[in-house]
Amino acid sequence: MAKWVVVVSEKRYEAERLYGTGGISVPDGGLAIGDEALLVAAGEAPVVFGLGRVDAEGRLQYTVNLLDRPLPGGGFSGEVGARRLDEDAFLDVARRASADSSRGGVKRTWLVSVDMPIEAASPGEAVRAFWSYVRELGPAELPAFVWPAGDELAMQAYVLGAEANQDPEED
Repeated sequence: MAKWVVVVSEKRYEAERLYGTGGISVPDGGLAIGDEALLVAAGEAPVVFGLGRVDAEGRLQYTVNLLDRPLPGGGFSGEVGARRLDEDAFLDVARRASADSSRGGVKRTWLVSVDMPIEAASPGEAVRAFWSYVRELGPAELPAFVWPAGDELAMQAYVLGAEANQDPEED
């Protein structure tokens, strides 16, 4: 199985951080079923945000997800697309990524909430207005609040998939 580095645009990376689809479409360039790749976001400071393997449907499915703690990927900058990678270089990053992803990797239950006051004449109207606001404002403007089940004091706000301070006095 060949090793690759797949560089995606900053826009694609932001979408992946926000929605976490479990994998990305394989770019043109010769990747075959079973090939493995480092997933790198292009930009001024490139980052490795995951490792993946090409599945039977032709998608690059995550084997290691680093969306919450990407690794510096300065050595992998360049054009968006796929290019072959030396196996030793791949394994070096794979070892670091696997070690990093094992920290705190235990799945637990999280509560996620989007709360907003809505004036309406009925519950149904309030729900319709809520979904309209969610669609209009979207993840760029509407904070989602997340906390581990049973620990409401640990609640944090997230905007665009990243922690965001919502305290106006701390700006």
